[in-house]
Amino acid sequence: MATPPPRPRSTILNRATNETKIQLSLNLDGGPLEEAQEEDPITTTTTSNTQPNGSSTSEDAKSQHATQSSASQHIDIDSGVGFLDHMLHALAKHAGWSLRLRCRGDLHIDDHHTSEDTLLALGSAFKTALGPITGLARFGSAYCPLDESLSRAVIDLSNRPFSVIDLGLKREKIGDLSTEMLPHCLASFAQAAGVTLHIDCLRGENDHHRAESAFKALAVAIRMATQRVVGREGEVPSTKGVL
Repeated sequence: MATPPPRPRSTILNRATNETKIQLSLNLDGGPLEEAQEEDPITTTTTSNTQPNGSSTSEDAKSQHATQSSASQHIDIDSGVGFLDHMLHALAKHAGWSLRLRCRGDLHIDDHHTSEDTLLALGSAFKTALGPITGLARFGSAYCPLDESLSRAVIDLSNRPFSVIDLGLKREKIGDLSTEMLPHCLASFAQAAGVTLHIDCLRGENDHHRAESAFKALAVAIRMATQRVVGREGEVPSTKGVL
């Protein structure tokens, strides 16, 4: 009797509050994404830039955001915060995900609600797509460098949300994202995903490099933890027998 194929680990999520509106589609194993049935889809905006000579040029803002397609992945991210898009692009790429994400938030106030809610939504989608924690490695760890920077990430699919994040960032902002939001975003992801997460940037001089190496380390650790273990299908990776 043939073994049935593993279930797709994918989901769609729509999250709307008075502060943000988020729509995303996630596939933890890459490949095709589910088509979201959106009553009010968020479209990529068009920006207009004034040139030094006074002329104005318009371009599809999508070209400015994190998009990448290959045979194994489709990534298309537009949160409205450019550096956050860059970090989520790295996360999705190195975790092996396919991810389409749109967020429109109250950026006229600041970047807090938009970045926080984006990672809460992504964490919730991750937990839903992952499903029961059976037959999985459960634990993952990784070191990732980016030039002079080196970060370590350790994750446990524990169903006990907890995080310790130390990136050692010094600048007030990277691009249009407040650096204080980077550890907060990672903690928000851990909270919504129900994981235990430790991330440390061990060294580095450039804050962009420090942050990006941390997100890449998290991606590789997630890929390790969510890996299906052959021969342990249906087994809960816990002495308690439940997670």
